[in-house]
Amino acid sequence: MPHTSTMTAKPDPAHAEPPTGVRTVGSELRGNSAIDAAVEQIVREVQAKSAKLTDIRAPVGGLKETYESYLKRGAETRGRALLYPYLGSGIGNGALVELMDGSVKWDMICGIGVYFFGHSDADQIRTAVRASLNDTLQHGNLQSGWEPYEFAETLLKLAGRGSRLKHCYSTTSGCMANENALKVCYQKHAPAPRVIAFKDCFMGRSVTMSQIGDAAANRVGIPLSTQVDYLPFYDEVEARAIGQTKSIDKAVSRLRDLVERYPKQHACFIFELVQGEGGFNTAPREYFLELFKVCRDAKIAIWDDEIQTFGRTTSMFAYERLNLGEFVDVFCVGKMTQVCATLYTEEYNPGPGLLSGTFTSSTIAFRQGTRVLERLAEGENYGADGAFARHHAAFSKGIREIAARHPDWFPAGEGYADIVGGDGGMMKFTPFGGKKESVVKACKHLFDAGVVVFYCGHGPFHIRMLPALGVFKETDWARVMECIERGLATCAAEG
Repeated sequence: MPHTSTMTAKPDPAHAEPPTGVRTVGSELRGNSAIDAAVEQIVREVQAKSAKLTDIRAPVGGLKETYESYLKRGAETRGRALLYPYLGSGIGNGALVELMDGSVKWDMICGIGVYFFGHSDADQIRTAVRASLNDTLQHGNLQSGWEPYEFAETLLKLAGRGSRLKHCYSTTSGCMANENALKVCYQKHAPAPRVIAFKDCFMGRSVTMSQIGDAAANRVGIPLSTQVDYLPFYDEVEARAIGQTKSIDKAVSRLRDLVERYPKQHACFIFELVQGEGGFNTAPREYFLELFKVCRDAKIAIWDDEIQTFGRTTSMFAYERLNLGEFVDVFCVGKMTQVCATLYTEEYNPGPGLLSGTFTSSTIAFRQGTRVLERLAEGENYGADGAFARHHAAFSKGIREIAARHPDWFPAGEGYADIVGGDGGMMKFTPFGGKKESVVKACKHLFDAGVVVFYCGHGPFHIRMLPALGVFKETDWARVMECIERGLATCAAEG
């Protein structure tokens, strides 16, 4: 059965009593035994309902028509059809989620990596209910409780183990975290206007981030006011053909050409150590190391975007996995942390007024984010023999076994070296030669077969998964693979 958490949340250090024993009214509220009992009763009630979901299930008779009407209303409100016919009922059990039509599916994408501890997790519910007692929902720069700073302290303590990152500014979305990071870099290196980024990167969908992200469809009609120069990301196929050293030298030569063509004009080099939307692409340490050396010599800010990678690779921070933290000047995190944030070194600490905003985020998000960080640090998740590495191995084994039974589903294709890839909880596989139409169709057939996935890449295209590894069991991979094989079979039958 999927995991159902029974752990008890730690006492909140932000609300510890002072040595004098003087208490605020707020602390009296949070220490109220009647409230404690009510919270635990809520958790028990949710767990009792959650425990009813033990496997995938087809839509329940009588709900289909109502569900379709909700989908239609959603499409009319949004202005176009929903990508997936996904509307949650409000309950799940770990990696299993119930939809409003009564169906139950394996959620292996988790809001593109947001729900790392799955659905109806007892610890998350307990934390959220307690956080909802605060007198206001949101925290801001002008008026704030302690929760935002508790979150930032926790994150900075973990980040400081392998980097020089010292300060943290929180915000409500990954895109805004990136916007803030860009402002920090611009201010430090003013008046340098240019940005270096990797081909196939994704940065968000604001006006500026849509221009930096390498997807033309995301900036149709947007005036191009941001000057961006692109480097090719590490190409494993090329590296195998010409050798890793020559492949790295090629990228370094391209970077030097840009620096020489636009001397002192680049404010920053933005990168993902594992590309997300671009295709879960990875690269060896030596590749980044040589590029960072060029940036250091040219005094270009090194900006690590780990909004999708953070917490889910075989190290908590992807820069730890590659031992590159000493080079990172600016860093962004989000998704599984619930609160998004921009971290920076003392050297890049911006002047007053540059970073601000009415909202930083909600009490619930800050408390949830802090608990996520604590739980990640407590577990035996990381390292070559950690839980996330074992999950990736189980995923890879399952896909290869399907490919061995159905080699025609996994023909050779251009632009990828293996049918499986990624790192830790970032998992991809490449059926049908990586052709977009077939991969997108396969995602929808997998959804119908009981597993929620998504795609990534810009050609070739891949099916990607960001499962709830915080609660997912290795023994459940067999059941997920059954759904994947059934969905791929339907897709292949359609030709």
